[in-house]
Amino acid sequence: MTRLAPLVLCLFAPLAQAQLWGYVDSTGVAHFAHEHLDSRYQSVMGNAPPPLRVPGKTDGGAGLLTWLEIAPEVKAVQPWLREASQVTGVDIELLKAVIAVESSFNPRAVSPRGAIGLMQLMPDSAERFAREPKATEPVAQRLLDARTNILTGARMLAELMRRFGRIDLALAAWNAGEAAVLRSGGQMPALAQTRTHVQLVLELYWALLQRSLPKQATQVKMEDAVR
Repeated sequence: MTRLAPLVLCLFAPLAQAQLWGYVDSTGVAHFAHEHLDSRYQSVMGNAPPPLRVPGKTDGGAGLLTWLEIAPEVKAVQPWLREASQVTGVDIELLKAVIAVESSFNPRAVSPRGAIGLMQLMPDSAERFAREPKATEPVAQRLLDARTNILTGARMLAELMRRFGRIDLALAAWNAGEAAVLRSGGQMPALAQTRTHVQLVLELYWALLQRSLPKQATQVKMEDAVR
């Protein structure tokens, strides 16, 4: 446990009374505030956020978090999640949240639009990130391999985070395409499906982060409200 753990535990301790908002910036620093300072901040606790739900899962909230801790399909890909996080710098809990929302951890999932595997990657978009010099199979076939899918998706997400500088905009570009974010002036597109998708991933990410942050945090910044 890091030396910042006591601070984090203090931030999350008074669950019944407190409200807490937060976001993770492009350098991986977690920012927290007791007020909604601007659009970057998402509800971490309090304010009764919508229940956490994932397609194909009927339970929400704590039940979903417990499922993500104990499910064999999640445990099976844990080594590749760690590898992808180490290689790309994308938070492992964010990767989990994306996969849970995209495919419910089904490595063989294929959407009607042709998105493939755990992270639901489109072959054309994923091809330049699927770095397998000796691979001979088509990229669509390789994306059905869990390790390849996770590493490729993590590389794509890392690139979007570098390009847009914010997790929410990276997720919006992931869902709606980079052009949609650019057409919106580098802001969240006014697309209901995209906004819902981003909110769901972020809420699940924050819930996972709350559980893991005391063990993982290396830098935490508590913001004061600007009067």
